[in-house]
This record gives sequence, C-alpha cells and structure tokens, in this order.
Amino acid sequence: MLRGLTTVSFWAADLAAAKAWYTELLGFGPYFERPGYAEFRLGDYQHELGLIDRRHAPAGAPAGPGGAVVYWHVDDVDATMERLLSMGAKQYQPPTERGTGFVTASVVDPFGNVLGFMYNAHYLDVLGERP
Repeated sequence: MLRGLTTVSFWAADLAAAKAWYTELLGFGPYFERPGYAEFRLGDYQHELGLIDRRHAPAGAPAGPGGAVVYWHVDDVDATMERLLSMGAKQYQPPTERGTGFVTASVVDPFGNVLGFMYNAHYLDVLGERP
C-alpha cells in the first residue's frame, strides 16, 4: 500500500525566507514553484521537500514542532548538526546513537519545522543493492 516517500511538506509564514534558507542549505534552488509553494528534489531517491505558505495549513495545524519526525539520511550527523545550527536552526534532539550504525538528530528550522536527519547503515545497504 505505502510505496515510498513522495513529499515532505513544511509550513512557513515567510515562504521567500524559507525558500532562500533551504536553497542555501541544499546548495540548489527548487525545481518546481507556484504561488504559495516551492518544491525541492533531493537525495539518492530524489524525494521531495515542499515548502508551503503557512496560510494554506489545515485548520488546527500546530504552529510549532509536533507530530512525526521524518529523518533524512546524512553521511555525518555531527557535521550536519553544526551546519544547521550555524544557519540559525535550534537543536531539537541531540545526536543520539540508536545502535551500531544508527545515529539520529533533529533541529527546528527558523520557520518552526522539525528537520530530522540520521546516519542509517541500512539505508546505505539498500542503496548499494540498487542496479
């Protein structure tokens, strides 16, 4: 039934600032835009990160961190944390070892979204099995 991650959506009251911040973080701009929305494709599987004007958030959506955390694979959790903090993000969860080959961490971006990242040995194993 669930076949794969298609889009992770982040809300931002200042969409232009969020787009600039994520462009700086990722090193490239969105591949798709329309009024109130910008979308980036990133990573080995070209998953989508969508930035949406907070005016379009569902009624009752929390204004701050809450709910599930999506973790993006990174090769160096500590270096990623350092870079994000230097860009104005706030630590949400410090780097935490979850067993051999698994380290998680997360920050709250300047727009109130939780950005999770992890080193995941299983991710690399699956990636290595791809043709």
